[in-house]
Amino acid sequence: MDQHPAPQTAAPLPPAADRAHWTPAKQRLFLIALLDTGTVAAAARSVGMSPTSAHRLRRRLAGTMFDRSWDWALIQHTERMADPFAPDRLPPTQQARQ
Repeated sequence: MDQHPAPQTAAPLPPAADRAHWTPAKQRLFLIALLDTGTVAAAARSVGMSPTSAHRLRRRLAGTMFDRSWDWALIQHTERMADPFAPDRLPPTQQARQ
């Protein structure tokens, strides 16, 4: 009986539930990507989600920190593109403390 080496496998994927749902970590990474790219489609794809699911999540979380951070990220991206040498503004969490 010939023995064959075990096939090489890729790194294990996260559980299906993590790939299919917006975890808190995925939400944070999405917002960072949204700040960097300024586009929902690119930010959503960067975390393995669709733009449609991102908009659905935002509607579900309307009025929360996620929703406010989404607006802040887009505003900051626009301002950075208008004047890339201007100092950054504070994120919403720090604005609330002042």
